Amino acid sequence: MTTSVVLQKVVKAYGDIEVVHGIDLTIDPGEFVVFVGPSGCGKSTLLRMIAGLEPITGGDLVIDGERMNDVPPAKRGIAMVFQSYALYPHMSVYKNLAFGLETAGLKKAEIEPRVQRAAEILQIVPLLGRKPRALSGGQRQRVAIGRAIVREPRLFLFDEPLSNLDAELRVQMRVEIAKLHNDLGNTMVYVTHDQVEAMTMADKIVVLNSGNIEQVGTPLDLYNNPRNQFVAGFIGSPKMNFLTAQLKSVDSKSALVHTGGHDLGLNRAVAAKAGDTLTFGVRPEHITLNEGSGLKLGDMRVDLVEQLGGATLLYTTLPDGQSLAISLEGQRSVALGSEVTAYVDPDRCHLFDGTGAAA
Repeated sequence: MTTSVVLQKVVKAYGDIEVVHGIDLTIDPGEFVVFVGPSGCGKSTLLRMIAGLEPITGGDLVIDGERMNDVPPAKRGIAMVFQSYALYPHMSVYKNLAFGLETAGLKKAEIEPRVQRAAEILQIVPLLGRKPRALSGGQRQRVAIGRAIVREPRLFLFDEPLSNLDAELRVQMRVEIAKLHNDLGNTMVYVTHDQVEAMTMADKIVVLNSGNIEQVGTPLDLYNNPRNQFVAGFIGSPKMNFLTAQLKSVDSKSALVHTGGHDLGLNRAVAAKAGDTLTFGVRPEHITLNEGSGLKLGDMRVDLVEQLGGATLLYTTLPDGQSLAISLEGQRSVALGSEVTAYVDPDRCHLFDGTGAAA
């Protein structure tokens, strides 16, 4: 049976300073939910409250229908994997995996199959006799995850578990954790500041900012339909371009927006009035240099070219001084200082009002 988690008006305060402001969230059984946001947004604090490592100041935490606010961490049926591996250096990998079960009073006949199963799932069977100092960073993180698996928890919590790994290992471990979720089917809550991790791993992303939830949804929901400028800028890599724009005219079906020196006609209603200053958003990958491929955004000077192999990134400046990043598929030869003309798909453009909300 998989586990549901419900947060009802959850508040966290340190003295008079409130850092988490009345969070409402439902995590369905078997979901892989990722908390994402900038440093200090409250994502790790929220995770620690679910784990019982931080007391909840106000509101309720409900796991499988049972209020957990005052239940000790050890009785919640939760296993947590931290950024720090925190392995016992003098113990073998086998002993690191078994130690928690031994202290819980399980017999050797119960411990052995659990350790073997975790080692097989994580492909660390050949490492069981080694000490942590003889392991790579990725192998140590696998052992830390294995220590959570052997407990057979109803809920897994991960607090930035890949932050200490290099780029290549991060990608590899990302795949392995996603595979682990598919194999075990447990409910998992994962904290990261890396939106690529969030996009590639999550069933559901919770975007946090300053102790509040900005938006909850599937990765593609947030990518395609950001509720506000904060979410639009946080989800997606490279990040969305934002240009200052004027709304020239609007009716129930269309809007005419002026930005970058050109008028852009959009076939949709906009929640603003003619003359309002808006922010025009478009993702770098939704801009092309192909004439006739969309609305003309303008002519611009190329300031920097980044060749990534599979894509070419252009950093440009519009005639009005605003900056625009363009991501082109494949390897493109574009000279520094040259002029290019950019086009955008009107259906992939975003508008935000003065408060940052989608217009």
